[in-house]
Amino acid sequence: MPATFRNIAQRLGMMAHSFPGGVHPDQHKLSGASAIEICDLAPVHILPMKQHIGSPCSALVQVGDRVLRGQKIAKSEGYVSVPVHAPTSGRVVKIEEHPIAHPSGMGMPSIFIETDGDDAVDETLAPITDWLNTDPAILRERARMCGLAGLGGAVFPTFIKLVRDQRFPIETVILNGIECEPYLTSDHRLMAEYAEDVLTGMRMIQHMVGATTGLIAIEDNKPEAVAAMHDALAKMDDLNNVRVIELATRYPQGSEKQLIYSLTGHEVPAGKLPMHIGVICQNVGTTKALFDAIALGKPLIERVVTVSGDALPNPANLLVRLGTPARQLFLRQGLEDFDGLQIVHGGPMMGERLKAPDVPVVKSTNGLLALSTRAMAAAHTVEQPCIRCGHCSEVCPASLVPNLLADQCRSDQFDKAEDYQLFDCIECGCCSYVCPSNIPLVHYFRYGKGQIAVDRREQSFAEASRQRSESRDARIEQEKAERAARRSRVRKTHAPKADAVSADTKPSADAQHVDTGNKTGEKK
Repeated sequence: MPATFRNIAQRLGMMAHSFPGGVHPDQHKLSGASAIEICDLAPVHILPMKQHIGSPCSALVQVGDRVLRGQKIAKSEGYVSVPVHAPTSGRVVKIEEHPIAHPSGMGMPSIFIETDGDDAVDETLAPITDWLNTDPAILRERARMCGLAGLGGAVFPTFIKLVRDQRFPIETVILNGIECEPYLTSDHRLMAEYAEDVLTGMRMIQHMVGATTGLIAIEDNKPEAVAAMHDALAKMDDLNNVRVIELATRYPQGSEKQLIYSLTGHEVPAGKLPMHIGVICQNVGTTKALFDAIALGKPLIERVVTVSGDALPNPANLLVRLGTPARQLFLRQGLEDFDGLQIVHGGPMMGERLKAPDVPVVKSTNGLLALSTRAMAAAHTVEQPCIRCGHCSEVCPASLVPNLLADQCRSDQFDKAEDYQLFDCIECGCCSYVCPSNIPLVHYFRYGKGQIAVDRREQSFAEASRQRSESRDARIEQEKAERAARRSRVRKTHAPKADAVSADTKPSADAQHVDTGNKTGEKK
């Protein structure tokens, strides 16, 4: 249904639970029927010390150290952070910067582990078998210790989302199995092949946050996953209040706020979180990783990655150890020559174009795509002036006005951009997808958000400097006042008394008698 008609139907109450906007790109689910294959270990695994939102980790190992599979090699720094674990056994050969999945090709301090082939396991973490009778705080700590972060792309530390806040009781757990990005099928295959583990992970989440109901959202282009989840749900007795809901395929339905609205009809207010309306949303990959961490005592050292694209001979879904170079995965699927190709980390709508296929697989790597120049041409043609057609506003799932926002970001009018709710933009790319002038709207939004963040940091630094200066001036004035008070007390203590001064200045009786006698004699 075109966006205009859908918006009208929603206003008329005919589609009460349909988020505004959205697009229908070609799905290209080339690997949807491909079962998950286990990828071989890489000769060297490269582990960036930041694979999540928040503070980077600090290394716990040194060059020359031998490590085991699952051993913690980098500790978290700060609350919003989770540790990094060794994906296999081997020896640390170097610790230095290496390019990560970023369009700029920027580097990140990384730990290089040379594989020894033994794949020996660190058995420090034992499985928690009776998790249903275990304190939720212990289970959340296990999620933190195992380095869990959102595997749907946001990579937000999982244990933080699982904190039970008495002010905002959680009623519903939503499992996000939408996977609306073209080409990507890793979540699809995970649900089809590990449905019972995913559902058990959902039950763990319900126990941890105190939720009573659960919803599993899957788009209708994944019938195999829908059937597998229904079958697994029928076998489990303790999930009576859990339902599998099949939704019509539409991008970006997998976005958290849009999915919650589609399922519940409740809108998450701007600047708020799903917990504020009694909902928690987790990706199915993250839920499976939580099951592994609790039931198997297994840290997050691997994930399912879709390796696909129109330029790849053999698209597949691979279970890959973290730190595996992307080049190795492409070579495994038959791609050797990368000339004239575009390598994308993630999906084509929200992913990052890479300068080279040498970046490692990290926790956020749900897909690696090799796309031909022809496939990327429409998205990277010369920008033309905006014709004010309004298509971008029609498809925006956040009900923004993207062309005006882009104008304000382009002209550095960031205050106005904030007034137009720039930070409500989820950077889904729908506006850029439909723009007939080929304007890279999302790029302007990212630029605006980045500049605002820089300005805020500078203002925060200036404010902190001002407060430090004022504190210093106040401290100096206080010290001056204290010194003056001490000098005053010293003067009062050591100064001669008034009686002593008058006694010293008054003549004695003998002196008066002598003087008198002298004076009398002189008269005589």
